[in-house]
Parts: sequence; C-alpha cells; structure tokens
Amino acid sequence: MKRIEIIGVDTSSLPKISGEESRQYLLEIKNGNEEKKNEFINANIRLVLSIVQRFSNGRGEADDLFQVGCVGLLKALNNFDVTQNVRFSTYAVPMIIGEIRRFQRESTGIKVSRSQRDVAYRVFSARERMGNTGADISACMSEIAKEIDVPASEIACALDAVSEPVSYYESVYNDDGDAMMLMDQLADKKNTDEKWTENIDLSEAVQKVSEREREILYLRYFAGKTQVEISKAVNVSQAQVSRLEKSAIETIRKYLQ
Repeated sequence: MKRIEIIGVDTSSLPKISGEESRQYLLEIKNGNEEKKNEFINANIRLVLSIVQRFSNGRGEADDLFQVGCVGLLKALNNFDVTQNVRFSTYAVPMIIGEIRRFQRESTGIKVSRSQRDVAYRVFSARERMGNTGADISACMSEIAKEIDVPASEIACALDAVSEPVSYYESVYNDDGDAMMLMDQLADKKNTDEKWTENIDLSEAVQKVSEREREILYLRYFAGKTQVEISKAVNVSQAQVSRLEKSAIETIRKYLQ
C-alpha cells in the first residue's frame, strides 16, 4: 500500500473498503446507522488527504484544508443518492474540491462577484442552447457574446474569475491505481454541469430550489439522464419534468442576479 504522510496522518494506517462494501455501508448509513457512518468517513479520509496534498502550499494550510475538505466529504455523504449508478468518490471529489477552493478564495480575499457569476452562468446556458440546436458547442467567444449580448472582454474576465487555477490533467485522487483527474470531471458529459456548479459557486443557489427540483437537476446534469428517463424514475410526466427543470433554473438565475 502506498504510504503518504500529510498533517501527521499515515494513509497506510487508514481502513479501506471495496466498492461493494462501500455500497453496503451507504445503504446502512441511509437507514441511520451512525457507527457505519463513522467507519465510512474514516475509510474516505484518504480521499480528502489526496486532494489536500494537491492544493496545499504548506503544513499550516494543509491542516486548514483538511478540516474544510472533511466538511465537503460530509456534505457529499449527506447528499449522496445511493440509488444512482455513481461511485461515491466520483460524486465526492467535486464537492471536496469546491469547499477547498471556496475556503482559499475567502482566506486570500479573492472573490468572484455576483455579476461575474451571472455572466458565466449565461455563457454556459448559451453554450447548452447552441449545442441543443445543433450549433457547434465550442462556438467562439464572438458568437457567444452576440448570443447573450455581453462584450467578449467581459465574458473573458468572468470565465477567468471562475476558472480553477490548476491543471485539468493532474491527478487529484488515486483509487487502487484508478487515477481521477480534474479533466475526468469535465470531459464526462454527466459531470460537466456538476463541475461547473462547483466552479462558479452555485451550491447556495441550488439550496433555494425544492427537494424535487434538486433531484431532477441531479438526475439531469450529474447522472446524465434524459427528461424521459427522469420521468420514469420519479414517476411524473416528461412535461412536468421539463417544467420543474425550468423552474429550478429560473430560481437559480434570479438568485444570481
């Protein structure tokens, strides 16, 4: 077992659980088993440490980032839907990174203004619309600027403000030789919007929508399901799924204004 020491913790001493064991743990945690919850958290400390090692600049900061990363781990555990065919680590990594990046922005005084977040939101929305209508999803800046009626220079500043200052090709976690890179979160369609949500700090806005709307957003943008598939999964009509999705997006848009 690879040995990594960070903030005084030897990862070789941490417990490990297999994928099947992880699913069983999650089912028991869902049923309120606090003992299993604590064991599962301890088994996933390695995940937090691996990410902290990538983002920290020194022992002092690593201690702080570890605490913040654990908050992200707990949020991921509390919000994870065990019925979805998604590995817990795949779901947890963006949330842990999001908490760490948020902490680093706040501690260094680097803030992303609401107007910049709004522009970034409109850019991604425009790209999605253009993609859905058959247009090139990688449309150039000038085309997007025309679509949302915002100067290209303002778009560039907004996207720069919300971007992660790390290489997307660098590994942030390695699970038994299965490396997970930031690009994995971006390149996979089912994770693109989830990663974008973390990048532009929409987590608070998402909490403003109803539980049913959050479920639909999760299935639509994280699990990568179509509206028809979602309608079958949640037992409502496709038209109702469409209305709930639009309502959630509108709520988020208004919150960002």
